[in-house]
Amino acid sequence: MPIEVGRLAPDFVLKDQNNQEVRLAGFRGRKAVLVVFYPLAFSRRCHGELTEVQENLGAYANDDVQVLTVSVDSVYSHKVWAEQEGFTFPLLADFWPHGEVARSYGVFDEARGFANRGTFLVDASGMIRFAEMNGPGEERDQDAWRAALAALRLG
Repeated sequence: MPIEVGRLAPDFVLKDQNNQEVRLAGFRGRKAVLVVFYPLAFSRRCHGELTEVQENLGAYANDDVQVLTVSVDSVYSHKVWAEQEGFTFPLLADFWPHGEVARSYGVFDEARGFANRGTFLVDASGMIRFAEMNGPGEERDQDAWRAALAALRLG
């Protein structure tokens, strides 16, 4: 069960595809953060979702918001995948301890060993304003993400 709207988002520090540490709390007071968990790099559905993010990157990475994508893949897998697909946003490795961040958000699938498709909008104060979880084979509606971002700007 994903953590609920209105709760403080669990902080984390993970490495991106360039082996640089990214801390969620580093955005506090500056930007909202859209945290997008996905099962595995190089999979068809994940590719489609992240391609959608890249094609609409201005909606997810600008002066008001930062997108952070997270999977249990290694930094090295993310590096190859980002270069292959042209992804320019952070792909964070929840590799070790395996799935620890996904567990803290309530989206880790213990039986399969990877994250479900969890999406969380964390406002600049660190509070979760939008939360959803879909199973590995279920598509997410990215229009809902954009609506949550719009509501945050209006709120």
